[in-house]
Amino acid sequence: MTLRTYDTETGIDWLAAPRWTPFGGYNVVMARGLTPDELVERLAARAFWGVPAVLEPVVGEYTAEQVADPDLFDADSDVHLRYGAYAGLSFVVMYGAWWGEFKGIGPVSADGAHVFQVTFEEDNGKPVPPFFEYHRDGSPACSFNLHLDGSWGYDGVAGDPEVAAEVTAAMAEAGLPVAGRDGYTGEEDDERTRSTLLGILGRLFDLSLPRERILRGSLPTATLTT
Repeated sequence: MTLRTYDTETGIDWLAAPRWTPFGGYNVVMARGLTPDELVERLAARAFWGVPAVLEPVVGEYTAEQVADPDLFDADSDVHLRYGAYAGLSFVVMYGAWWGEFKGIGPVSADGAHVFQVTFEEDNGKPVPPFFEYHRDGSPACSFNLHLDGSWGYDGVAGDPEVAAEVTAAMAEAGLPVAGRDGYTGEEDDERTRSTLLGILGRLFDLSLPRERILRGSLPTATLTT
């Protein structure tokens, strides 16, 4: 299988790099049609599975290293959101105990917004595959498992038939098999495969993130707690 190589300094390809957050995985949400503050507020409304989340804006901006400092932030029970805007998108990068705490992002895209999410529980031993979701105006447009292995009940690209067909065609053009088929098990060159897929998604949906600002810069930060 020959994979096309993309520039990992632009778009969202760089999310495929191993352990780029100190929490062994990532949850990144991007939105078109919402301000950064609106995106944070809508995510807060979906947190902790129906238990009202307390949204605590933090005065000032913090680096990823500071958010990981237990003397500054509680990463064991709270969810911390570093957020901003870039290339026409609002974005949120989650830190702390975010896994399993959000009741779906579909409603976040209400009222005409377009919302994209990429998640990966990198240290989960089950293992949980990386996953991509795109919702627009409250409805699912595209979702699939980035390991392309048909596991966890996901086989192929789901969502709006027209959008799913476009993503599947782009996969084939890049040298990837259709998700969940053609004998691909997800065990061959996972990082490069995910980088290729993220490059496809970045181009198709015009997604880009400020890599240096997220990894080494300071960003506004908010905390979700119960």
